[in-house]
Amino acid sequence: MTYTSSARQPDPEPRPTWSRGADRPPGGQESSAASSAVNDSNVVPITVAHTARKGASRHADTSLTSPETPAKGKRSTPTAGKVRADALRLLGCVRIATVRQMAEVITKEESDGRSYVRRAMKELAELGLAETNGKVGKEQIWNLTLVGQKALAEGNELPPRPKAGTGAKAVQAGFGPHAVAVTEMILAYTDTVLSGDRECLTDWQVEVNHAIRETGLSFNTDAVLAVPTKTSEVRLFELDNGTMSQARLAKEIWDYERYAGHRTWEGARGTNGSTYPFWQRHRYTRSERFPLLYVVLAGKEEHLLDNRRQALTADARGITVAVWVNTMPRLKRGDPWYEIGVDDPDRRRRRYPEPVGR
Repeated sequence: MTYTSSARQPDPEPRPTWSRGADRPPGGQESSAASSAVNDSNVVPITVAHTARKGASRHADTSLTSPETPAKGKRSTPTAGKVRADALRLLGCVRIATVRQMAEVITKEESDGRSYVRRAMKELAELGLAETNGKVGKEQIWNLTLVGQKALAEGNELPPRPKAGTGAKAVQAGFGPHAVAVTEMILAYTDTVLSGDRECLTDWQVEVNHAIRETGLSFNTDAVLAVPTKTSEVRLFELDNGTMSQARLAKEIWDYERYAGHRTWEGARGTNGSTYPFWQRHRYTRSERFPLLYVVLAGKEEHLLDNRRQALTADARGITVAVWVNTMPRLKRGDPWYEIGVDDPDRRRRRYPEPVGR
């Protein structure tokens, strides 16, 4: 299987194959194997909570905003309660965000709407639902408290997200810039690839663990988007904020092939049994293909990011999972992605040994 590193839009697989008002792939009960996958349950398999919203146009304004332009051209002020609720929902999805990022999603004012969001965040902090633990540049970084997460869960606003932390310790440890960059990637992808469909923001999860206990493989995916296509439940996202070495970045990409290549043996004792891909049996049970991996490079000047992209293309040569790479500036402009890896399950199966039956 050969692949090309030429730039093009991730089409057709990465784009949603369902439209607003059309049914997503049918659901069904989860397999017993899925519930027994230890250390591999941070992504909730697609359930009724992820079914398509009915009756809205794909290109309609579906942002989380409350204010609408009233008659005679006068602009209304966002209600304080709605801004607070939207801020809680957004932080529940992306975990960490600045006021500027939240204002891009929550308000539709001609100004950036930061004053509304600042007021809402101050009120949420007074209620003990949100807090700030650091800054990126001059901007404060906000996250939910445990009480805020509980309030969001009790409101039944988002699908259950086991093991989701608040992100406070990461910010306190100095990793806030990376988390803010992940949020920036999510917003940019939503704007340029999902055509600004802000309703999909509730389908994101961050810092999602992928692990296989018996091999010791364990890594966190920066972001996972649960918007199913015909062949895959989710899309995987890794962001490099210019802080890791080229060798470590390459290793993180190859960890996905190791995860995709692991197979599990199933069958009654004393029978021949069969082997199945671990990810398909225990994680993404409605996917026909291993999810596409997006890699976004950020944190440096654009020409340096282009050099890093070219180096990653060489490091990923021969990989048997689908990998697309882009830089943050190109993503924000809506420029094409570079394909540096193609899904090849047959070659992947030959590369990784079969498990021994009982």
